[in-house]
Amino acid sequence: MKSHFLTFLFGFMLTVSGQIALADTQLSEPKPSMDNPRQIVLALNTNDEAAVNNLLFNVVNIQKFYGQENVEIAVVGYGAGVRNFLKSDSKVADRIQSLILYDVQFVACGNTLDAIGRKRDELIEGVDWVQAGLPEIVERQLRGWIYLKP
Repeated sequence: MKSHFLTFLFGFMLTVSGQIALADTQLSEPKPSMDNPRQIVLALNTNDEAAVNNLLFNVVNIQKFYGQENVEIAVVGYGAGVRNFLKSDSKVADRIQSLILYDVQFVACGNTLDAIGRKRDELIEGVDWVQAGLPEIVERQLRGWIYLKP
């Protein structure tokens, strides 16, 4: 009797007999490298601690998959997401500082900072800012960055 495979998300395959085999993700050409890294921008517009931690886990998993030297990752915070980048408000400041050491970029929306009456010097050390967060995402996409909204 033939074994039938059901394909599931996240690269797993489950056979009818219940055996699990990991399917490799097929890398597109050109393959990621130091000279041609994958460029990924993620949007952060929530201050929900579980959602923020999930996004940061995704960042780590992406970096592990490609290798730190083969991927550039930027997290752009706007709206409620900016609060995660503020020294006094962030519940994930230690994680953000750690990821900055691993070359993950964090970018705060200046319009949001202005709207909530906060200053650029209130950002966690190493967090950058741009005047407008959403246009930052648009412009990165136009330069070839892949946009993810986990």
